[in-house]
Amino acid sequence: MSNGSQTEWRERLASPLTWHYAGLAALIVIVIGLGVRLGMDWTATHGSTTDALADDQVRLKALELQTAPLRGLDGRVVESRQQMKQFYARRIPANYSTIASRIGELQVRSGVRLSRVLYTQGAPSGDLTEISMDAGISGDYPQIMRFVNGLERDQTFFVIRAMALTGQQGGMVNLRLRVSTWMREADAANSGLPPAQSAPASSDNAPVPGREGQ
Repeated sequence: MSNGSQTEWRERLASPLTWHYAGLAALIVIVIGLGVRLGMDWTATHGSTTDALADDQVRLKALELQTAPLRGLDGRVVESRQQMKQFYARRIPANYSTIASRIGELQVRSGVRLSRVLYTQGAPSGDLTEISMDAGISGDYPQIMRFVNGLERDQTFFVIRAMALTGQQGGMVNLRLRVSTWMREADAANSGLPPAQSAPASSDNAPVPGREGQ
């Protein structure tokens, strides 16, 4: 390199403008590097945040599904209790006289003959006591079916436990029927009938606890 070229190169290096351009170039490189790093960090952070948000949404949805049956539970409990009270008031007999009266009405309405009705009081279960009735009925087939259907549809709550044909003569059918109903525990306790004992006899003609029908 000639002496003139070396002198010109030294002058350029010593020039403030040259150093200005060099500093500007270095600054641009640094800014670009910082921008790339910031972009990479933002992408990683955004991806993690999105995943965490998705996980939170899934957990929230699962909790909503799990707690859905519990919403309004207090109101449903109150409503259920009210319905139970109404059921007890309308369909649970208060005493043996009510039971006997209902069976007597069904007997007259259907045309069957009750040969006997024996009652057995079970042990209390919850706030109810089961009352079992073992009855012998006779009549033609349509009469017996009317009596059975009447029991099932009666306002007093009757449940047929068993039916057994005990004899048939001509058009007459003899049927043994076991039926259950329930009384409130307090009513059953005041009925005077000990658990698992037949009810006392009565002198009238209606089917009553422990009375053999005519």
